[in-house]
Amino acid sequence: MPIATYALVALDCPDPPALAGFYRAVLGGEVKKYDDWYDLYVPGGTRIAFQRVPDHRPPEWPRGDRNSQQAHLDLDVTDIDRAQEEVLALGATPLDLDDQGGERRFRVYADPAGHPFCLCLP
Repeated sequence: MPIATYALVALDCPDPPALAGFYRAVLGGEVKKYDDWYDLYVPGGTRIAFQRVPDHRPPEWPRGDRNSQQAHLDLDVTDIDRAQEEVLALGATPLDLDDQGGERRFRVYADPAGHPFCLCLP
């Protein structure tokens, strides 16, 4: 019997409504505001939260000498090239796009607050 059930992932950021909007544009769903905390309810039942941290320092990827990766999200896509164009248009920053000639099935980006996330082919 498990001790707990999964509830959400919370991301620190300087601008919760903006980051919630970025992920809503990527994943769909509905954003709800609670003071300085925003929840994104993604279709299928998953929830991602965004909390205001005024002195937020984005993680460094892939190095961790200044600040560790902290966390990252893996997002499955069916067309990685089209998905890449769309997340870049929304404000993502490319971190590692080398798919090694198609051998590696993911690419790494940073969201507008600097959190790493991967677009992955299932």
